[in-house]
Amino acid sequence: MILITGAAGFIGSCMAARLNELRYFDVVLCDDFSRADKEANYVGKTYTEIVDRNKLIDWIAQHHTRIQCVIHLGARTDTTEFDRSVFDRLNVAYSKAVWNSCVEYGLPLIYASSAATYGLGELGYDDQILPQQLKPLNPYGDSKNDFDAWALQQERKPFFWAGLKFFNVYGPNEYHKGRMASVIFHAFHQIRQTGQMKLFRSHRPDFEDGGQSRDFVYVKDVVNMIVHLMENRPQSGIYNVGSGKARSFRDLVLATFNALEVNPQISFIDTPEDIRNTYQYFTEAKMDRIRSSGYDTAFTSLENGVSDYVRNYLLPNKYW
Repeated sequence: MILITGAAGFIGSCMAARLNELRYFDVVLCDDFSRADKEANYVGKTYTEIVDRNKLIDWIAQHHTRIQCVIHLGARTDTTEFDRSVFDRLNVAYSKAVWNSCVEYGLPLIYASSAATYGLGELGYDDQILPQQLKPLNPYGDSKNDFDAWALQQERKPFFWAGLKFFNVYGPNEYHKGRMASVIFHAFHQIRQTGQMKLFRSHRPDFEDGGQSRDFVYVKDVVNMIVHLMENRPQSGIYNVGSGKARSFRDLVLATFNALEVNPQISFIDTPEDIRNTYQYFTEAKMDRIRSSGYDTAFTSLENGVSDYVRNYLLPNKYW
């Protein structure tokens, strides 16, 4: 049995889809299942049971002898939320409870951290940098970094554990995310509605307009990396989960226009002043650690990932 938290969400539901493709059918889905707009993410998946997130710890205590791995993807991910108590409760305290259950019952644990822990990337994007050295830019990033730091300091750890620093993940099953959905999702809708796309203007002389870059990683690559860690259990610790290659927002939008077979029309607007000073101009995951663990699958190119996402999911309004 494989337990997935956050299973009604974006990455969690894609994780369930990939496990089903690999013929893992004894899967337990855990989340807050009260939102109707997330129901389509897990309807149609093959699973053994659904567990409400508020009952999870007791459920693990009752069923731990059947659990092969805990994949803890559930979290509050809104980077515009500034109530730290929300993150302390859902991202830190809850994750500590899951961790302690895995320690108590001898269960391997894979959990979601975030590239938001790297802040402006002053020290680079190396997953070997200690959390105490990092300066996240918002309470969400702080919460993920705080848990990473706590995990590394624990004397009692799961016999295998991995914290995954997700970079800019995009792909199917993010219809419910609203403004927190990927730039590709928003570009798709803006292009279809207006025939053009507006990007933030660069406010730094070393970056041209649209040249701001991120490590965009297709969710199908993300779940494949999780499967690799689950099945092979290499050295425990923090792992970057990206593509290892920064690409510009201009590249991303051009790929979206191409997938839609629309002639590109890109314009630029000022980056809002309230985020201008903390806006990331460049992120690129150093992927050496997961590569050295034996993961040798090629990453999906931005062009191929956007094409698959747009043509096979967004245009027909389908889920994975």
